[in-house]
Amino acid sequence: MKKDIHPEFQVTKVSCACGNAFETKSNKADLRIDICSECHPFFTGSEKIVDTAGRVEKFKKKYNLK
Repeated sequence: MKKDIHPEFQVTKVSCACGNAFETKSNKADLRIDICSECHPFFTGSEKIVDTAGRVEKFKKKYNLK
C-alpha cells in the first residue's frame, strides 16, 4: 500500500434516529444513521413502516387494502 494516502482510522460515535448510540471505528468522527439493529424490523421482529410522503396509504387506497 502507498504511504500517507489513507484516511486516519479513529473511534466513531454512531447515533441512530431512534435514540440508540454506540461506538465503532471509522474514518469519520461522527455518524448519524436512520435505522440501527435496535429498531430495524429484521432484528426486532416487528414491522415498522417509515412513510413520510403518504405512499403506503395511497397504495392501500388504490388496491382497496386495509
